[in-house]
Amino acid sequence: MRILFVGDVFGKPGRDALLRWLPGFCEERAVDFVVANGENAAGGNGLTSALMEEFLALGIDVVTTGNHVWDNKEIYSFVDDEFRLVRPVNFPPYCPGQGYHIYTGGINKKIAVINAMGRIFLPPLDCPFRTVEQVIEEVKELSDIIIIDFHAEATSEKLAMGYYLDGKVTAVLGTHTHIQTADERILPGGTAYITDLGMTGPQESILGMDKDMVINKIIYQRPVRLEVAGGTAILQGVMLRIDDSNNQVQEIIRINSTLP
Repeated sequence: MRILFVGDVFGKPGRDALLRWLPGFCEERAVDFVVANGENAAGGNGLTSALMEEFLALGIDVVTTGNHVWDNKEIYSFVDDEFRLVRPVNFPPYCPGQGYHIYTGGINKKIAVINAMGRIFLPPLDCPFRTVEQVIEEVKELSDIIIIDFHAEATSEKLAMGYYLDGKVTAVLGTHTHIQTADERILPGGTAYITDLGMTGPQESILGMDKDMVINKIIYQRPVRLEVAGGTAILQGVMLRIDDSNNQVQEIIRINSTLP
């Protein structure tokens, strides 16, 4: 089985890159299941119902999110009913939406996708380590494959989660920083890991935003209304090759494609 996880899709450049690249890649590589982080899809902030439908029409099976999940208030109108959309599981109880779900992909494989958010340099949510471990106990007998989108800032926290869950889940894949790391590997217990998948969006940018605006904001410390950058797009993420006979990860392949 082959599972593709696309790094944070940023604004229209990221969506356009997906439209141009995803169908051909999935056909060429015989991809069975696709996950994408979509919390920045609407102009860099949040997600709308129309964009969610756009993702699904492209063949994306699950859309994960993170700290920007509530930025576009339209999400409240569909987050409870759309099972293919997950938000961080460690938000407080009674928060709208769901933090995980079990899907079917490949040759009738049951795939649990869990979204969690770190706490270092981010809002102080419930402990992601204990929360995810509780969810794993709920889904492990019902799932063949368990994938974690760990949306976190600190590399130490992400790596800690990787080792904490090594051997308990199929993959721990980091999102949020929009900077792809080159540390993809299979941990000693068999769990695939990468600190950050990177970003799908404008390459000549600072985390997806117009670089001159960001630099101006940093230098002069005055409010600036940031805008999504244009130009050449990049598409980043990873593909997992999983043995159908034992559900073990055989390979994690980092993807970094530039689209003119």
